[in-house]
Amino acid sequence: MTETPESVQRLTAHVHGHVQGVGFRWWTRSRALELGLTGYAKNLADGRVLVVAEGPRPALDTLLAQLRSGHTAGRVDLVVDSFGPPRGEHTGFRER
Repeated sequence: MTETPESVQRLTAHVHGHVQGVGFRWWTRSRALELGLTGYAKNLADGRVLVVAEGPRPALDTLLAQLRSGHTAGRVDLVVDSFGPPRGEHTGFRER
């Protein structure tokens, strides 16, 4: 099945909790690559991790559910998410 432009989106998620220094970005990268997503996971100065991912909406929803699952590296207390149009600026998924 071919993805239509409307079905490809951009997820921006700010992940709160004990998510730095515990392999969380690596864990997120692994899940995103399994789902065929592009983007990055980046530590922020305030202790959160910023996750930006682009791809089919069902795969983004799966990643978001995994971030909230309680089965991540570290401890996630809250995920604040938003969806928007893709920018197409990434190849692969990186840790920043």
